[in-house]
Amino acid sequence: MGTGKYGRKKGCLNKVKKYKKKCWLNHRAKDNDQIQDDVEKAVDSGLPALDEQFRQLPYNDDLPGGGHFYCVETDTHFISAKALADHKKSRLYKKRVKQLKEEKYTQESAEWAAGMTKEVLPPAHVKMQN
Repeated sequence: MGTGKYGRKKGCLNKVKKYKKKCWLNHRAKDNDQIQDDVEKAVDSGLPALDEQFRQLPYNDDLPGGGHFYCVETDTHFISAKALADHKKSRLYKKRVKQLKEEKYTQESAEWAAGMTKEVLPPAHVKMQN
């Protein structure tokens, strides 16, 4: 229960739509195409891997582990090297790596999926010549 007379009960906000949407947006992870862009920028600029870049940053009190233990594929900070190593053995990590190996979406593929392509179709009614 809550602390005191006016404490909230556990789970009292579980049906409030605005609260659920706000919480979901706060903790939303990056999309696959955003991560692929970050990795491409790091490779193109000749910088070390993104994992190494985060280890070289100064200590940050706001992030878990001071921001030094970061998983690029899932966009998550971890508290220790052991937690990061355990994460890299998990099903979630392996699934995300497999998704990132797939081809990145482009505007052409989005238009094709929406049916906005210009296809040359055969005529519906063929005129017969005598």
